[in-house]
Amino acid sequence: MKAKQSMKHRWSWAFIPPWIIIGAAILLIPLFAVMTMQSLNRQKTETTRLLLEKGEALIRSFEAGARTGAGLRWDAFQLQKLLIETAQQPGIDYFIITDGAGTILADSDPYRIGDFYGTDLDLNRLATTKTIQWRQVANTDGADTFEVYRRFAPTLEPFTVWEGRKNHADSPGFVIFVGMDMGPVLAARKADEEHTIWMAVVLIGVGLSGVISLLLAQGYKATRKSLSRVQAFSDHLMENMPMGLVVINPYGKIIAFNKTASAILALPVSEARERAAAAILPPACLEIIGSLAEGQEFIAKEMDCPLRNGRTVPLEIIASRLQDPRGEILGVVILFRDISDLQALKGEIARTQHLAALGSLAAGVAHEIRNPLSSIKGFATYFKERYREIPADLETAEIMVGEVERLNRVIGQLLEFARPTTLHLEKGSIAALVEDVLKIIAGEMREKEIALRNELTALPDISFDKDKMKQVFLNLFLNALVAMDKGGTLTVKAEPVNEQWLRIEITDTGTGIATEDLGHIFDPYFTTKPSGTGLGMAIVQKILTAHHGEIKLESEPGKGTRATILLPGGSEERN
Repeated sequence: MKAKQSMKHRWSWAFIPPWIIIGAAILLIPLFAVMTMQSLNRQKTETTRLLLEKGEALIRSFEAGARTGAGLRWDAFQLQKLLIETAQQPGIDYFIITDGAGTILADSDPYRIGDFYGTDLDLNRLATTKTIQWRQVANTDGADTFEVYRRFAPTLEPFTVWEGRKNHADSPGFVIFVGMDMGPVLAARKADEEHTIWMAVVLIGVGLSGVISLLLAQGYKATRKSLSRVQAFSDHLMENMPMGLVVINPYGKIIAFNKTASAILALPVSEARERAAAAILPPACLEIIGSLAEGQEFIAKEMDCPLRNGRTVPLEIIASRLQDPRGEILGVVILFRDISDLQALKGEIARTQHLAALGSLAAGVAHEIRNPLSSIKGFATYFKERYREIPADLETAEIMVGEVERLNRVIGQLLEFARPTTLHLEKGSIAALVEDVLKIIAGEMREKEIALRNELTALPDISFDKDKMKQVFLNLFLNALVAMDKGGTLTVKAEPVNEQWLRIEITDTGTGIATEDLGHIFDPYFTTKPSGTGLGMAIVQKILTAHHGEIKLESEPGKGTRATILLPGGSEERN
């Protein structure tokens, strides 16, 4: 009986022409090979572009610091110190500045100053152009280094910090090199390549299995059983792949929906399978399905996908039609992944570029405005004393002095926000610091008849910069007082969250923050106060970030605002 069944299986498979299977493979393999290569090339190009932009942003940021130093008459030692501190950022291998002959004038490794670097490049030409260039440099100690280099010219006038040094008197300028560690980038690229290749392999297998299933479904029961085992294996692979997978048959029903797709789209697997795609999938996926139905065979794009829970997720989507060797449409396959982390990296690069531009602006403002302001204030003070007996002239002079002082404060805040935050850490009690700041604002609280609810508890000592943290709490307290009318309540609460974090909450009963404004509170120059500069909360966030902490604002218009600060402490405290 078993021998008879075995003969039946062989008889069934014998009626499957081999050329059908070969034709399906010839159709699917090039398709998914193209999909795979396009995805890999796009990832490689995007990674190179992001590294190039990061390197250029770092050079601009350092030039902005050097430009500020030039205004402060820094010497070569101070510039070298700034270069070393800049090179200590994560992911940076080195910073080097050379003259046109390749002599190292400044280096993140001070022992290399005076050596030669970049002599294999046309440094004299590079020293006269601001065109950014890059190359990949071999590193015997680890992953290769992604090196970005161009002319170093922080000021329009000749940069004279190294005047008097030998070997570059005739140099047309200087060249700056930034080396970035490619280890994390290469590791991420390798993981993406492996995932992409596996997806192509799985999809080829699924496509072949589908073709064979359609043939065997016409009457060969034994062959259908064998194919069901192959299908089960493919389903197992699809369920465990790290990308979302959705397969839709020609009738518009979802026939495959893996766990990753369920997690990304916030749809239960049981709710999605065997349901009409038009009733389940988000509009972004339906738009892609419509494009494929209109004749487009392959789609690869990035788009924001609104979900049913109200959240919007950025996705990288690859979609294609499934066809048999005769051109008959078998369905649509959609692969996608969440690229929130990639977009966050892009945002960080944009923020770095913004800060570099802001540093350049701050240096120019300080140089061009502060000196004239001092002269104006001096004349206004002189007229205030001279015409003290004339009330109208005295009032005008006092207004002039006040406005000059306000402009000077704005310039000071701008410079403080633009320059890198340097912390002077000391071990102490953060609760005691909060108490000191509350004493500073006690008089203003009495004037506005604001009640204080002090719920500070004993906290472990942590390391922090007392002056800067005092600035943080004073800014938050003053904002709370401004938001409250007479008779309001200011609540201050502090407690350990766990062994690693401390939490401090500041709550007021003021007017609150409008919902549309809440997301912009930490943006530079955003303010809802008529006399505000828009830098206070941005500086608060910058100081807390430098302490490896974070701040979160919650507000309800008409009921008040709560600011929650988290600071590292305990065994995991960072230095």
